Formats: sequence, C-alpha cells, structure tokens
Amino acid sequence: MQPRIYTYKITFEEVPYYYYGSKKEKVFDEEYWGSPITNKWCWELYTPKKQILEVFDYTDEGYEECRKLEDRLIKPVLNDSYCLNERCGGSYSISIKRQNGISVRDSKKGIHSFSEYQRIENAKNARKYLKQESLSKGGKEASKINKINKVGIYGLAEERKMEICSNGGKIAGKKLYEEGKGLFGMNDEDMKKARIAGGKKQGNTCKEFKIGICGLTKEQRSENAKKQNKIKWRCLITGHISTYNALSRFQNNRGIDKSMREMV
Repeated sequence: MQPRIYTYKITFEEVPYYYYGSKKEKVFDEEYWGSPITNKWCWELYTPKKQILEVFDYTDEGYEECRKLEDRLIKPVLNDSYCLNERCGGSYSISIKRQNGISVRDSKKGIHSFSEYQRIENAKNARKYLKQESLSKGGKEASKINKINKVGIYGLAEERKMEICSNGGKIAGKKLYEEGKGLFGMNDEDMKKARIAGGKKQGNTCKEFKIGICGLTKEQRSENAKKQNKIKWRCLITGHISTYNALSRFQNNRGIDKSMREMV
C-alpha cells in the first residue's frame, strides 16, 4: 500500500469541537492526529476521532491541491467558537489576533511603545498628511478635466495667460519681500539653489501651458534669436563687445557683475 496525501477532520467524542488539516504520509496509514499548537489541550483532555475527507495523487501537484482544499475548509469556520484551527493561509483567527495584541501591549512594542501624547501627535500628522494628499490628487484631477474641457486658464488666449502669470508673480513677490520669506529670507547659497529649482519649475509650467518661449514655433524662436544676435553689448569693465548671452558668459568667467554692461 502506497503512502497518501489527504485532508481530514478531527472531532471529539465528548465535546463538539473540530479541527481540519492535511497530511502527506511517509508510510501508508501513518498514525497522525493533527498538529495543533494553541489548542493542544483538547487532544489531551478528550477522545479524538479522525475522518479522511479526500485523498489526492502522491505528487507535488496533488499536495498543492490538498493544501488548497484545506484552506477552503477552514476559511468559512475560522472564527467559529467550536473550530480549533487558529490560522488559514496567511490569516489568523480573532482569538490569536487578540492574544498577539495583548502580548504587544504588555511588552510595550509597536504603537504601545509611544506615550499618549506621541500617539495623539502621530494621529494629527497622519490626518494632515492624508488631507494634503487628498487635496493634491483632487487638484491634479481638476486640472486634467479643465484641460480637456478648455476651461479656466486652459480656455484663455496666450496673451492673457502670460498677463495672469506675470501679475500673480508680482503680487506673490511683493508679499514675500514684505514678510522676509522665500528668497528674501535666504542666504546667498540657498537663494542660488532656489533660483535654479524655480527656473526648472517655471520652465515646466511654460511648457505645459505653452506660454513664453514654449508658445512659439521653431521658426519664431529662430527669428527672435537672429534679432537678438544683431544687438551688441559692451562690458563696462573690459570694453569687450558681443551678443547678450555671449557677453554674459564672458563676464561670468571673469567674475564681472553682469550689470556692468551697456547696449551699443
């Protein structure tokens, strides 16, 4: 007789408790009465009886099918007061979860390692973060809808977009200057980093809304570049004459203030 793979049910003569399990025998009819840990007391106090429910092929596939059936048997009754199984796959019974919670509480681990004040502060920070995330997602979704329907700033002419951006920047700049915040509250190094980051962000905004240079065609940009290159500038320190951008590089390389120039 060949060893078997099977699912089984354990019941007890004296009490209505029961237990489901699976077994892969090493030899045929190997004596086996389950492997309970939490509820082993029931096997010690009462008389167990085993009923084999289904036998499977003695293969890896058969064992996998056996374990799947075991989970299907346990899952609906995991929290039944008479069921002695304490877990099903990755799920645990309510009683085990309660015991684990008590153990964590008594050993002051996890959230129980925080004082009441720390837990309150953590809860406040979590609510604040979730609120910010919700507003951010809502704003992005609203922006997408406005872009599709061409309403709000998406429905304005290019000139009007540029005017709004310009006026908004002036108002915000004046307020920051008066309160000593933003760029006006930074040292030279932080200000340099902020300007670089702000330039990138402004470039992305212009690209998204197609304003400024991003609203021009390739031919228009080329024509503007030709016009700018016709205008010459002179360095007031060295007398060097060149285009605006070329003179900027010249003065930067020599540590000369770029304001020290004049148009010629």
